[in-house]
Amino acid sequence: MTKIATAWRGGWAVALATFATVALADGSYAEDRAQIEDLQARYLFALDFRDAEAYAATFTEDGVLDYGAGKIVGRKAIGEMVTGIRATAERQRAEDKSGLRPAAGRHNISNIVLEVNGDRATGTAYWFHMGNANPERGAQLNSFGHYEDELVKVNGEWLFSLRKIYNEQVAEWVAGFDNPVAHPSAGPKLRAPRQ
Repeated sequence: MTKIATAWRGGWAVALATFATVALADGSYAEDRAQIEDLQARYLFALDFRDAEAYAATFTEDGVLDYGAGKIVGRKAIGEMVTGIRATAERQRAEDKSGLRPAAGRHNISNIVLEVNGDRATGTAYWFHMGNANPERGAQLNSFGHYEDELVKVNGEWLFSLRKIYNEQVAEWVAGFDNPVAHPSAGPKLRAPRQ
């Protein structure tokens, strides 16, 4: 029987006081988890809106982004990658003569597993992407995968020190058959050059 269930037998006041005590004792994990989930959401908003500064700010100064096309090391280089993505998207939008409204996409995250140890944490989560890059501009699920993360708390703020992105749509990037929560992998394999 849990502490709260045992306290419940003593009445409302005892149960509420016990719940508050248990919540405060567990508050550091809950607070860390909330901050990490907020970090993950800010990362996805920055990615979807091609906000290089906000995206790079989710990483430590020497953070690593490993996404199968290679590793990008350092906040500055990570920001430059997003700047390049934005420039490509703007060029494609300017060149588009289809008459269709611009295509858009949104990333989502779910099934977040976090292990927090002081100022360090590891995380694994699923991600999926909804987009409308089709002639009907209809919403469709068009990509999915998972993240494997290492995080550090710097001056009270959680940041990614390493984010490995597995895009399960790309054969070389598939993690394999092992549960990534129990058996994190070395990282996505490099994608084969296109012929």
